[in-house]
Amino acid sequence: MTQAPTLRQEVLRSARHVVVKIGSALLTRETRAGFGVRAGFIRDLVDQVVALRGQGRRVTIVSSGAVAAGCVEMGVRKRPADVAELQALAAVGQRRLMSYYHAALRRHGLSAGQLLLSRDDFDHRERFLNIRNCVLKLQEMGAVPVLNENDAAAVDEIRFGDNDLLAAMMSNALGAQALVLLTVVDGVLDPRRRLIPEIRDGASPVKGVTDARSAWGSGGMRSKLDAARLVAQAGEAAVIANGNTPQALRRVLAGEPIGTLVAPATRRLAARSRWIGLTARPAGTLTLDDGAARALVQGKKSLLATGVIGVTGRFERGDILVLRDARGRELARGLSNYDAQDLQRIAGMRSPQIAATLGRPAYKAVVHRDNLVVRPPETEGG
Repeated sequence: MTQAPTLRQEVLRSARHVVVKIGSALLTRETRAGFGVRAGFIRDLVDQVVALRGQGRRVTIVSSGAVAAGCVEMGVRKRPADVAELQALAAVGQRRLMSYYHAALRRHGLSAGQLLLSRDDFDHRERFLNIRNCVLKLQEMGAVPVLNENDAAAVDEIRFGDNDLLAAMMSNALGAQALVLLTVVDGVLDPRRRLIPEIRDGASPVKGVTDARSAWGSGGMRSKLDAARLVAQAGEAAVIANGNTPQALRRVLAGEPIGTLVAPATRRLAARSRWIGLTARPAGTLTLDDGAARALVQGKKSLLATGVIGVTGRFERGDILVLRDARGRELARGLSNYDAQDLQRIAGMRSPQIAATLGRPAYKAVVHRDNLVVRPPETEGG
């Protein structure tokens, strides 16, 4: 009798578009002379990517390692703390890093398409769409997109390792069915250092997860778990696994029990909803009374000004806002029909009063239901 596939096998074997993120620690190795870039690891990874392409899958790579590669070229033995030095090393290292990917792909007659991105690129709808279209066109042309944070121009991203976040946002932008975060540990571990094979509720906390990171990496396990949850909330699968496991990427996508699976939520968000609810950074916050908060989470209703009891932030019409209840819990995100100044004036008003107050025709809804993404309820546990 044939055994029914597990959830892991079901969601990963069927993934047609995959984003894989490679951590810095996987790309460097200690030598007697200091350390170097693991060219053999990159070749093996590319071989796996090519094999997946042969199965009809599209693979987008998000690769850390520019700072580490720059240190190799410039003879720097330890990751520096100075931001300007990190930026300079990233500028040198990015070219070196891409030369390894280029050489590995050329063995298969393929090209690498490099994109250097910043967090700000994902906040602006037009730039966000241009990035997505560029990656999809690279795939269509037969090239392999290789993405990285623009470390030479970034500040906070270098310090906090947003390549995990970049990979998650790119996965959601592309509608990829799976995100694979390859690191140097086996996955998410419990306080006794045992592997947690599966996390089904992406909203629940996992106890004992720390921000510990490798000497060359800039994002710890909490960063990876947050990134995986971002994808799971969109309705897709994410896996955190050890990239040093032989054929790790291929085996993860074959549904083998490797790493930690963060299972997809039951709802799958549309592309536009992913940008509103999970990608672009909000410009302000609205606090709602209890009635408006209940109406928001119980059904697809627009938010009216009468339910708004607090307005914070400086924002324009069309910006994304966080909607919170009176206890500060985030309920939803949505596009505002008003700027901050107007919302301060009309908060708490009924719709017929708004036009008279503003002295012009007005929107009935502060946030229309078509531009609203309600968050799944948070649960206790772990």
